[in-house]
Amino acid sequence: MKKLLASFFVALLAMTATSWANANEFSDLRTELSAARESLITLMTNKDKRGADQQKIVKATADAVSAHLAKMKAPAGKEAQFKEMVEAWNAFKKTREVELVPAILAGKDDEARKLAGGIQKERYTKCQQIVGDLGG
Repeated sequence: MKKLLASFFVALLAMTATSWANANEFSDLRTELSAARESLITLMTNKDKRGADQQKIVKATADAVSAHLAKMKAPAGKEAQFKEMVEAWNAFKKTREVELVPAILAGKDDEARKLAGGIQKERYTKCQQIVGDLGG
């Protein structure tokens, strides 16, 4: 009986630790997503911050999210949601690099705001919502 109880306790502890680790990992991802968004907003809204330094920050924060996602695994039973989040992030990052940042740097502020407030906002919001659902 003691062995059974000890085995149960160890299994429960392992499940709790895994759950806590997943929550922490998704919380960290949420922070990185926010940093990526903030760096881009700074680039877009502050014309005096469109230099090489801010561009490096924009790229680095987006790359950090991608690297974090590449290391993560979906929580059990939530593989479809995780995949949806990764796809939304990849689409967000591609549009950001190919369309949004070039529009900002070219001074096409109206085009940049339209992109940022449209499809990019939808994708970012979807990522944040799914991160919350998955444990962040």
